[in-house]
Amino acid sequence: MNSSSHHAPRVVITGLGAITPLGLSPETCWQNLLAAKSGVDAVTLFDATDFKTRIAAEVKNFDPLQYVDAKDARRMGRATLFVIGAAKQALRDAGLGDDLGDDPRAGVVIGTGLGGFVEAIKEHDAYARQGSGRVSPFLAAVILPNMPAFFVAQHCRAHGFNSTVVTTCAAGTDAIGAATAAIRRGDADVMLAGGTDAIISDIIFTAFGAMRALSTRNDDPSHACRPFDKERDGLVIGEGAAIVTLEALEHAQARGAKIYAEVIGYAANSDGYHFVASDPQATGPTKAIRDVLQNAGVTPEQIDYINAHATSTLLNDPAETTAIKKVFGDRAYHVPISATKSMVGHAMGAAGALEAIVCALTIRDQKIHPTANLTTPDPACDLDYVPNVARTAHIRTVLSNSFGFGGQNACLVLTQFQVPHQ
Repeated sequence: MNSSSHHAPRVVITGLGAITPLGLSPETCWQNLLAAKSGVDAVTLFDATDFKTRIAAEVKNFDPLQYVDAKDARRMGRATLFVIGAAKQALRDAGLGDDLGDDPRAGVVIGTGLGGFVEAIKEHDAYARQGSGRVSPFLAAVILPNMPAFFVAQHCRAHGFNSTVVTTCAAGTDAIGAATAAIRRGDADVMLAGGTDAIISDIIFTAFGAMRALSTRNDDPSHACRPFDKERDGLVIGEGAAIVTLEALEHAQARGAKIYAEVIGYAANSDGYHFVASDPQATGPTKAIRDVLQNAGVTPEQIDYINAHATSTLLNDPAETTAIKKVFGDRAYHVPISATKSMVGHAMGAAGALEAIVCALTIRDQKIHPTANLTTPDPACDLDYVPNVARTAHIRTVLSNSFGFGGQNACLVLTQFQVPHQ
């Protein structure tokens, strides 16, 4: 983002929040990722007995009453409850307390793939069986895609710039990009940005199953998601929410905030190729990576780690590998890459935001979480994917990739915060 006016504020990450299949906080999730633990198990959120795929990465033991009262909890969808929890964590972690005090300079951007779609289908079923008298009066507040962003703004009292991004698997990344831009153009001092989705349901498993996109390794759930592995057989659906607190640097420094990382680059584009299949030439992802490096003002040599989109599908993993090779050349073989989805599954709108949090923690701890379940190398995927065991490394600048359905490509570059020399 160095290409814009040099007066534009620098944007830093000062708080993290996450509700995930590997834990109900960023720290718990991070430690489990480092330990190569899997959040994938048998589906419990619906009866999957008759489905070809009966596994998912579910959020377990989440208590919405930690974040909202019982009346509100009944009026919100699962994706909204997750994201309020993540947003409140991110505020507290940033040292901003429980809310932003109706601040008109504090805003919200939330990415989602389906918002309250699952609840909408359930309510439609109730309507079909029992008529309109049995439908919840709060249905509209659950099914509209901008409701997670509204409820975060309401509960966190953020009255500034507010937007919703609906770009499936790239939505969380796009949300952080949009929120960063809002701060840089002077529309906000603080932004809560990230993504949420809760789509583990019969209708979604039917839809993705019909495309043969899902792993059917039901007898071995923890090893089902295997990005870059020759034996991979599809993605595993996950769920959850992830939020970062973004601040203009001067705003963060004025209050003595801790800084996890600085957001220095964002880029997005479209394949315009196929609604779900990756372009084997990886034209869109290649350009997105090139563009984000240029936007960040860094060279491929300066990238110390890549958090890959890496869904564990037959086409996506080699296409992403191709894109990295096209941009990085020989250096592609020397940059450590890892796949967060190997352990938390694919949480759609939340995925890119959780991966941005992972990147911030990678910078903080100088540790790279592994790609789990990578035991049989695929000749088409021949880079350093940090298989199975975490690694200590010198990490200053990182790239995070999100390449979603509909050819939605989005990339972020984060770097270790450094005060410039006077």
